[in-house]
Amino acid sequence: MLTVGDKLPAFTVPVQQGTNALPAGETISDTSYEGKWKVLFYWPKDFTFVCPTEIVGYSQLKGDFEDRDAVLIGASTDTAHVHLAWRKSDPDLAAADFPWIADNGRVLADALGIVDKNEHVAYRATFIIDPDNVIQHVTINGLNVGRNPQETLRVLDALQTDELCPCNWNKGDDVLQLAAE
Repeated sequence: MLTVGDKLPAFTVPVQQGTNALPAGETISDTSYEGKWKVLFYWPKDFTFVCPTEIVGYSQLKGDFEDRDAVLIGASTDTAHVHLAWRKSDPDLAAADFPWIADNGRVLADALGIVDKNEHVAYRATFIIDPDNVIQHVTINGLNVGRNPQETLRVLDALQTDELCPCNWNKGDDVLQLAAE
């Protein structure tokens, strides 16, 4: 599995966004959103139970991520057509207005090393990637435990300070200062 300090691998994969049109071969790549922070989060499968709670949770914070010059990118190993059908079936998912990678070939999931060997789907993986495409934070949950998008935002805030941030630090809190010798 790729980890902190690793470069996001080169990739070009299908992507789906919105509910207005059938997928027509749109793609996203490692060079999309150059110069921006990226929050890439994978869920195991569309049309499941825990996944929509996470997607909606991230969607509700989309503006907060944008305020920090970060883009949300969701992903699973389903197809763009399955993504579209799922969005159309649920108004909360339809409102999740950010790109969803359709990594049904597992191109990126395999490169990241986040595929469950028994289920052959991606784990609940979250990557915070800096503007230079270097991974700065990784969390992986098993297939049955959802994430906390607010914690992802908190970690992004801490990373963007480029300072020493103590346990439970939140934006606006004091960072640690080393005593002068």
